[in-house]
Amino acid sequence: MADVLALVEARLCTALGEPDARASVTFIGTDRIEVLRFRTPGDGSADDLVRYATLGMSAHPMNDPTSTIADPVQGPRAELVLSVRPGAADTDQVLRPLAILAASPQVEGVVIAPGASLDIGAPLWPSAPFSSVLVAEPGGLVEDLELDAPREPVRFLPLLPMTSNEAAWKRVHGAAELQERWLARGTDLRDPHRRSVALD
Repeated sequence: MADVLALVEARLCTALGEPDARASVTFIGTDRIEVLRFRTPGDGSADDLVRYATLGMSAHPMNDPTSTIADPVQGPRAELVLSVRPGAADTDQVLRPLAILAASPQVEGVVIAPGASLDIGAPLWPSAPFSSVLVAEPGGLVEDLELDAPREPVRFLPLLPMTSNEAAWKRVHGAAELQERWLARGTDLRDPHRRSVALD
């Protein structure tokens, strides 16, 4: 476990730079989950971003919840990455919600994969219009981390915050349709206060 997490942290630092803060959360019956914060060096412009990445979810493979025995070696591994614009909201309060999501494979026996919806049941941060996220395809921001066989690679899954209307629309029309709607409307998915995209 420790060797995997050391490699994961090194991959995150290579892609995002050194974290400027970190927090850890431990839930009963689970291993510790850390959340690292990375800030892009900026000048206060609209290009500035803060990224939050989990560290600990990939220590164990995710197993099919219908399996009677959890495989300790084989199975998908992942960490979660959230990118938002800093300053407009207290987004640092997202640390615990992210840790909860990262612990869900251990706690609930779920497999988190691209296209999935994850719901916290409360705002991701104070006054956030989002309580759920869409899991996007990996590979764009942080490359997959290959591990020695038979272990599967660690994938770094971007999280895209969804409003309740968007989450309901996605359940009917699917993740691809929602992402196409966001793209067509030029939606700034990193705006911590953005409104729901037009869904009519």
